Amino acid sequence: MLSYDPTETVEHLRRADPVLARVIETVGPLTLEPRDGAFRMLSRAIFFQQLAGPAARAILGRVLATLGANEETWYEPAAFLAASDEQLRAAGLSRQKMAYLRDLADKFASGELSEGILHEFDDDVVIERVSAVKGIGRWTAEMFLIFSLGRPDVLPVDDLGVRRGMQVAYGLPELPKPEEMRRIAEPWRPYRSAGTWYMWRALGVELPEQGRGYKPPAESET
Repeated sequence: MLSYDPTETVEHLRRADPVLARVIETVGPLTLEPRDGAFRMLSRAIFFQQLAGPAARAILGRVLATLGANEETWYEPAAFLAASDEQLRAAGLSRQKMAYLRDLADKFASGELSEGILHEFDDDVVIERVSAVKGIGRWTAEMFLIFSLGRPDVLPVDDLGVRRGMQVAYGLPELPKPEEMRRIAEPWRPYRSAGTWYMWRALGVELPEQGRGYKPPAESET
């Protein structure tokens, strides 16, 4: 669940920023609701990297079936580690993603990462720990903070959707750079996650809460 009150958050954003107030009026109530556990969301993020949604969902479905799981039950880290390379390749998983997913599963299986541990850390430490997983960068870590941990004050300045949303909402001649994004979003504090959500929704972006895998701009993950 969210770690902040949606009604209080929207009222703060309306008072703090007249431009965002107009976006809120158009989009409607804040319905952001964290939806996946830590391991599941980070696994999904890797599955959806650099693939069109339908292709990623098809591969994910075959891998889940191979592991005796589905979208509802998901799979345990140990189950992924126990699967052979041949099984996972037959399901359509590339060697690179297999390596990334094995590294993630290993960190959860060993206890290096866990739901409880990540909830205890502040945002910067979560980003550092999650980004240590192969194939996961700062963008995915920030999405994890917003959509899994429900943290209130995250502004993903590398996100193309947020940049485009700001450009349209604030009538900017070009996509804003990180410094300008931080300046625009300063009045949103301490609820920049909600302001970010409204920038996405103003563009009609499909988000993880809608059961989709939101993909980052190519330049935002390394």
